[in-house]
Amino acid sequence: MSCLLPDRKLSHYRKPLMALLLIMSCVSSHAATYNIDPARTNVRFAIDYFNKNSTHTGGFYNVTGQLQYDPNAHTGNISLIIPIKSLSTGSRSFNQKLTSRDFFDVAQFPLAYFESTKWYFMTDKTRSEVIRVDGKLTLHGETHPVTLTATNFDCYVSPSRKNSVCGGGFTTTIDRTKWKINKYALLGMTRNLTLDIRVEAATE
Repeated sequence: MSCLLPDRKLSHYRKPLMALLLIMSCVSSHAATYNIDPARTNVRFAIDYFNKNSTHTGGFYNVTGQLQYDPNAHTGNISLIIPIKSLSTGSRSFNQKLTSRDFFDVAQFPLAYFESTKWYFMTDKTRSEVIRVDGKLTLHGETHPVTLTATNFDCYVSPSRKNSVCGGGFTTTIDRTKWKINKYALLGMTRNLTLDIRVEAATE
């Protein structure tokens, strides 16, 4: 937003108000911008199999995106781009199964996206702490709201990188059928996917 003076044709009573609003917008604090580190950011998942006694785990890697964060103003925004082809479970055959048309369908939907819509903070006299983040998850061609619970999140100056780094963990559970990943749901394979998101981002 450019900080321009109000048009002189504005009424006498509107000029002071418009000027005040423009000044406030110009001096407001700006969130620092951090680039997501693909080597340190991933989305891991766990899913119970048919008998509920066996749990399969895997993850998506090489996640990219951007973080904007201002703890003083209690604002944040994060966008993640998740490559589905990076899926790894430790089993090549299971990787192929999950990336097939039966599940994530990497051929038609190669990327998933998360975009935050609101950050929530708990504050005390000494610090401000992120407690959860609302957002929208686009997966398998469908977009639905999700809420991430923060397990930890903090920023610091990296002694090795000599720049500012923010990182932490978030968790959520989604019903995969909302994203039209329905295979075997009627046969007892759990609908719920528990997601564990690890994020690290740094300034230039």
